[in-house]
Amino acid sequence: MASMERFLGGSPLSVLVRLIFISLLVGAAMAFLGLSPQNLYEAAARFLRSITGLGFGAVREVAQWLIAGALIVVPLWLLMRLFAARK
Repeated sequence: MASMERFLGGSPLSVLVRLIFISLLVGAAMAFLGLSPQNLYEAAARFLRSITGLGFGAVREVAQWLIAGALIVVPLWLLMRLFAARK
């Protein structure tokens, strides 16, 4: 159990409460700015379509993978940095 707490950065319940709180803050900020995950994804897709309109077929595929991965990696990285700063 100690290794689990060390990995999570605290007890599972406290980590869950922190994640819920941070998610609520980020969700509220996004709602205040009129953003939603679907809107962000659609904007990224429109951007990629505009690039492909320039004739960059290979760039389109790479950019789609990059953005799809970034939608997962960047928020996780941010959360990890936020929790690491608390040490």
